[in-house]
Amino acid sequence: MPTQTPKTKVTIRTVADDAGVSVAAVSKVLRDAYGVSDALRAKVLKSIETLGYRPNMAARGMRGKTRTVGILLVEMANPFLSDVIAGIDATLRALNYKTMIGVGEAEEQLETSLIERMVDFQMDGLILISPHLGSAPMAQAAGEIPMVVIGHHEPVSQVYDTVNSDDRESAQMAVNALIARGHRDIMMTSLQHTRLSDHDVVLEREAGYTYAMVNAGLEQYSRIIRLPDRTAQMEADMLTLLRAPDRPTAFYCWSDLHAVPMINLAKTSGIRVPADLAIIGCDDSPPARMHLIDLTSINQDAPRLGEIAARTLLSRIEGRKSPEHILVAPNLVIRSSI
Repeated sequence: MPTQTPKTKVTIRTVADDAGVSVAAVSKVLRDAYGVSDALRAKVLKSIETLGYRPNMAARGMRGKTRTVGILLVEMANPFLSDVIAGIDATLRALNYKTMIGVGEAEEQLETSLIERMVDFQMDGLILISPHLGSAPMAQAAGEIPMVVIGHHEPVSQVYDTVNSDDRESAQMAVNALIARGHRDIMMTSLQHTRLSDHDVVLEREAGYTYAMVNAGLEQYSRIIRLPDRTAQMEADMLTLLRAPDRPTAFYCWSDLHAVPMINLAKTSGIRVPADLAIIGCDDSPPARMHLIDLTSINQDAPRLGEIAARTLLSRIEGRKSPEHILVAPNLVIRSSI
């Protein structure tokens, strides 16, 4: 009896190669995802028919059974984010869930691609940390997979949950702490808006700073200086601010990412902190707690944010449909910089 040649298994990768598109594109066609063009759909369906591809419906129906959660974060350099992830991971690991991390590098196209891959890998849910995606693409993704977002203030969303520190309150708390020490000329350093989403924490903190200054009758001193994002130019601009003849008596920095280098530059420039200049940050990151930095900062309780986000996602995975938008109260940690 003649030996039969085994038939080569046709996979989603085979279809993608035949159609000349990505695996993610084939997956979107199979899921009938929003935004697939007619041309792409026709190309993929033709390859599916030609190759006789049969999607594994059992595997596609496994959502909620893999016990895997995807985490998408904006970057790895921010030490505050590592504490958030630790809170997420500890909570999920205790319940026998695994996590997989993707880094979006504040690029919308990369973030979108990573989310699509996580959906394709049949993860049970996603936690996005400080995404730079707009509301529409996040809502689209949330229609396919349970999602919780940290660092994105959008309390009107109906399809995904948000968990945030009260960033407006944190800015007001910082400004009021400086006012209580006799400061009036208080400047805020913030980020340039070129890569921010519409609901970024930076915008919330700017709004809180402005409100606190106006509320105290100090609007004539209200100034927000937007610096580049952690580059050599950022430090050069900080030095310009420190050497300016109209330098304020106090800086509120939107994040310790600004406050830590600011206090370092001030001290190495012979500026006494806090005698000549008071500096307060936000996030209470590990560098802020170092003895030589000793930075007053607003503590956001990053591990608790992560824990709450994880538990909120699990309730989504278990079937909750109504949206939850949670704000966690911040705390002022006073050290020697003010």
